Amino acid sequence: MCLRFAFLLLTRVASWPRLSQREETWKTAEILILRHQLAALQRRQRQRPKLNWADRALIAALLSVIPKARRHEMRLLVTPDTILRWHRDLVRRWAARSKRGRTGRPATRRNVRALVLRLARETPEWGYRRIHGELAGPGVKVAASTAWEILKSAGIDPAPQRTGPTWPQFLRSQAEAILACDFVTADLLDGTHAHVLAVIEHATRRIRILGVTLHPTGEWTAQQARNLIMDLGAQTGRVKFMIRDRGSNFTAAFDAVLADAGIRTVLGNVRTPRMNAIVERWIGGCRRELLDRSPIWNQAHLRRILRQYEVHHNQHRPHRSLHGAAPLKPLPKPVNLDHYRVRKQAHGGGLINEYRLVA
Repeated sequence: MCLRFAFLLLTRVASWPRLSQREETWKTAEILILRHQLAALQRRQRQRPKLNWADRALIAALLSVIPKARRHEMRLLVTPDTILRWHRDLVRRWAARSKRGRTGRPATRRNVRALVLRLARETPEWGYRRIHGELAGPGVKVAASTAWEILKSAGIDPAPQRTGPTWPQFLRSQAEAILACDFVTADLLDGTHAHVLAVIEHATRRIRILGVTLHPTGEWTAQQARNLIMDLGAQTGRVKFMIRDRGSNFTAAFDAVLADAGIRTVLGNVRTPRMNAIVERWIGGCRRELLDRSPIWNQAHLRRILRQYEVHHNQHRPHRSLHGAAPLKPLPKPVNLDHYRVRKQAHGGGLINEYRLVA
């Protein structure tokens, strides 16, 4: 809006010397013509035209040059009081702009603002006074009120409630101690249904396919739990919880085997897959990428392709929760593609593609 006013004022002032060179008779005739056109437009259009701030400021600035005794002869769209109010508003705007440019507290540096937001993001339970005190230690000078304003302008509560962590925060903090298991079914070409028991680690997203069977009895499930404890080995001590559903395949013997190893079983609600969302997500990915796209002949064929998919999932497949890394393979350092080529490796009968660098 200010740029529009400056443009209008500049164009009108530039035309001033050209108009001043005209003869009085010519300028008088032009004024009469403009007045007649304005009167005709006012008779035709009953509604008053809407003027923006730039138009009002230009009219008020030019009207201040005309003597007061001649203003009543002019035909204007508004009353003289309105013109005076526009002029006062124009003066007040320019005064406020010039005052704001000369005085006031200097703006907070961008790196200080980013540091305050970083501390609030990494430690959500800290308030603005705690952040102010933390920054005082390294020698970063920032007022507590400034920290309050930075957090408030960013939409962050400067003084969060100390009611404890949220459920997602609790799960992330306890992810190292949580396992989740569930069954996934696969249709074989002979018309039977195979049941696959899989366990996933919440922290690393590592998948463990325990076994495949046509009849998932309680004894078979309990034996798979023993195999899991042996597979974990020394890592069993860090696991505290096992999330599972209320299916009949899981019996008291299954929970007893885990309890002997110090692992507590946590049951999900009926028809609530979101309570076991991580393993449900893996099941969905396994179906979309492998089981729904490949005819499975028998159990041996199913075990072979699941073993390949397990290796692909743990050693190659990127995970968003791991910032694009695989559960058993961290992200490599950036490389220059001018010295390497990307080669495709197919697994699972060509259904799973992996891309690796070769010199």
